[in-house]
Amino acid sequence: MNIGFIGLGVMGRPMAEHLIDAGHTLHLSRVKEASQHLVTKGGRAAHSARAVAEASDIIILMLPDTPDVEAVLFGDDGVASGLFSGKLVIDMSSISPVATKGFAKRIEALGCDYLDAPVSGGEVGAKAASLTIMVGGKDAAFERARPLFEKMGKNITLVGGLGDGQTAKVANQIIVGLTIEAVSEALLFAKRAGADPAKVRAALMGGFAASRILEVHGERMVKETFDPGFRIRLHRKDLTLAVDAARALDLSLPNTAATQQLMNAAVANGDGERDHSALIRTLELLAGGPR
Repeated sequence: MNIGFIGLGVMGRPMAEHLIDAGHTLHLSRVKEASQHLVTKGGRAAHSARAVAEASDIIILMLPDTPDVEAVLFGDDGVASGLFSGKLVIDMSSISPVATKGFAKRIEALGCDYLDAPVSGGEVGAKAASLTIMVGGKDAAFERARPLFEKMGKNITLVGGLGDGQTAKVANQIIVGLTIEAVSEALLFAKRAGADPAKVRAALMGGFAASRILEVHGERMVKETFDPGFRIRLHRKDLTLAVDAARALDLSLPNTAATQQLMNAAVANGDGERDHSALIRTLELLAGGPR
């Protein structure tokens, strides 16, 4: 297929590379030094998002936040200006479910299909093509996109209608964020109580508290290795989406809100670019600092 790919960051680069390796022709926007290898492998650099859309049958976005998606879709020389009937736009960013529905309506008015398909699994999952992909949209559009999803992920689910993929991703980020906070508290408690956090973690991995987050992020906390990964700044964005949506629904999510505030503190303390497992550093500061 002729595929457009816009958003060649930490996640987007390996995702795009898997599609090139599968034999697809990729038209790429915003090629920088870190993504130049994709051109070497056969990707085609384009001068604008509009040019990507004009050259492609399916256009994939992998961008940081809601305003970025809106600008790439509808800004000057944006994707929308290069679309014509029959094309498919897939937004794999993690953004507002409410905004997603509005974007989809505008794209569908041009005679094109739209899917929201945010992912979970981080940089490791992107490199291993093992991402969880949560999709919202029409059945026919999903089936058209499925062969591409299968080159980037393993657990691929059509959750429901447009926006439901983003809703599932927000729910995912609530669980991940609160679990990171719980593991941080547990390991900090163990350390301050005089136990070896590494041995406590090993013991807990054999019990009901075992989880992927205790396994992977717990090890990062013990070793204090916080290279991203998934940045606290971006996870805070996702929890802000959750808190904003909860307010619109008149829904109380007290622990989500508390964890969002801890991530605010982490960003304020200079940890926004660290992996989200570095949230334990914020809890250490609240406890009087590292000892």
